[in-house]
Amino acid sequence: MKVIFLYVTCKDRDEALSLGKLLVQERLVACANIVDNMDSIYWWNGEVQMEREAILIMKSRQDLFPQIKDKINSVHSYDTPCIVAMPIDYISETYLSWLIKETKILKQIPLL
Repeated sequence: MKVIFLYVTCKDRDEALSLGKLLVQERLVACANIVDNMDSIYWWNGEVQMEREAILIMKSRQDLFPQIKDKINSVHSYDTPCIVAMPIDYISETYLSWLIKETKILKQIPLL
């Protein structure tokens, strides 16, 4: 089973906490970590912006990414949230077992 490392930026710690808790409760991610007070510099609407943000780091299964992305887009305060998923090539067997156990298994669609 393939697993992913997710990187999402949020407007502040409260939004990161709320989003992380929601995704863990819905078993879309096994774990969420928050790094607060990150300085971000980026282009938006033709101008360079500088803001304080919070980073939300999560671990999950690759097959859940479409649901994770849709959930984040439905509740995030940004018009264009940063949602990045990277494959995890190396992971301890015990952590992988825990991650799989703590994320929901999608219902199998019967083949016709």
